[in-house]
Amino acid sequence: MAGIKEIRTKIKSVQNTRKITKAMEMVAASKMRKAQDRMRAGRPYATKVREIAAHLMQAHPDYTHPFMIERNDVKGVGIVLVTTDKGLCGGLNTNITRLVLSRIKEFDQQGIKVQTTALGNKGLSFLTRIGASLVSQEVQLGDAPNLERLIGAIKVQVDDFIDGKIDAVYVATNRFVNTMKQEPSFIRLLPLPSGLADPFQTESSFSKEEDAVLKSKYGWDYIYEPDSKSVIDDLLQRYVEGLVYQAVAENMASEQSARMVAMKAASDNAKKIIGELELVYNKTRQAAITKEISEIVGGAAAV
Repeated sequence: MAGIKEIRTKIKSVQNTRKITKAMEMVAASKMRKAQDRMRAGRPYATKVREIAAHLMQAHPDYTHPFMIERNDVKGVGIVLVTTDKGLCGGLNTNITRLVLSRIKEFDQQGIKVQTTALGNKGLSFLTRIGASLVSQEVQLGDAPNLERLIGAIKVQVDDFIDGKIDAVYVATNRFVNTMKQEPSFIRLLPLPSGLADPFQTESSFSKEEDAVLKSKYGWDYIYEPDSKSVIDDLLQRYVEGLVYQAVAENMASEQSARMVAMKAASDNAKKIIGELELVYNKTRQAAITKEISEIVGGAAAV
């Protein structure tokens, strides 16, 4: 059995660790509310711009943007992986990287080349470790998404799509459901989606059957002012920016929620360990006291 001094040192060490995890839990809780408000504020815009983009795929404008062209022979794809810059947030990064790895293997089996973009330190480390083709990156994103910093990394994938080097662009991020649940999502960014299902909603507003009915009942033709090219170019630029921004905002809200839950579990576990160590400490101390009393009594009897 360990000595009293060793047990006391271990208790002190666990207590210091608990102070750190408790402080991190409180910091994550304070950041979580702001991150969730920011994420929820961006959802209506992302939902509407994706809905308009889906309608545009059913319309018949005079001008056809490259983002609107569905390519049947897919030879290359781009994947934008959104992760956190820091760890200690449970299995959040592990779940999304596992999903991306499975998708990369599927593309490889089909003979499709994959090029990647990393948004976040953890994603950059993962893609470097597996030897993926990394064309752009952006790390140290902070506590709030900055669109100006994101555009540069995404523009590499978008330009390659326009030039025909890749035939589709996907975004992998964690979708925020609630404080206790975050789901990894793999969303097609380009070309434009034909369905109306919103990947950032907790529950989609349209089922597959309703989506099919909507397509067959309505035709989406628009009147463009001043001209279709100017309107569609600006709209699709906002579409790409809006979905990437929302993907990062969703991941940041998921990060703070997952970190708060993970740190609370660590603090509770540390408290449990401290209780067990204190019990062992008291037993050991009592045994030492009993031994000393027995030795004193034995000595007195011998005298």
